[in-house]
Amino acid sequence: MDKITYREGFTAENIPKNIEELIKGRSYKENSQVKLVSLAYLKVKHYNFQHKICEGELIVAWKLAQEVLEIFAELFDNEYEIEKIRLVDHYDADDEKSMSDNNSSAFNFRTIADTDTVSMHGYGRAIDINPLYNPYIVGAKIMPANAVQYSNRELAFCHKIDNEDLCCKIFKAHGWNWGGDWTNTKDYQHFYKDKKSQFKAVLRRFKRLAQH
Repeated sequence: MDKITYREGFTAENIPKNIEELIKGRSYKENSQVKLVSLAYLKVKHYNFQHKICEGELIVAWKLAQEVLEIFAELFDNEYEIEKIRLVDHYDADDEKSMSDNNSSAFNFRTIADTDTVSMHGYGRAIDINPLYNPYIVGAKIMPANAVQYSNRELAFCHKIDNEDLCCKIFKAHGWNWGGDWTNTKDYQHFYKDKKSQFKAVLRRFKRLAQH
């Protein structure tokens, strides 16, 4: 079994059998685009809203596992608070239920809301952070529905992600995109890395190595 131990409390491995049983028929549906072997199961330490250290779990694309561990280790070192990090399967892979409970999650083979397009979450290439406080806004629709009070981004409140937020800065430093930068819709919880972004990140690493 392949395994990455970035450091104590930050690990990645192939999908364990018990997790496979949990996600099949929920976040993982049989499909021709994403195979279980292309995914990694991660455990990461984080601070919750009571500033207590907790263990979280994520599923992401195996190719992104190392840098996702790096990102969450940086967040942890800076004592950045994330209320909970649980697999969306604990909510029967219902994105609305997970978001409304302010659960931060990654993989879920589903389509983008109100479309037939597979979400970046479906490829394990997106992570939502503190979604209740950082909703997805499409016109007058706010998701999760109980996040209305956090939809006015002019207001100041705890756990709000904007360009000055440490979480946003760390993800962007690793070459990830942020849904809060979108023009027509806003997805303030949503960080993602498409294959084009990953290729650019590899080029940046080669350039940095060449300079040393």
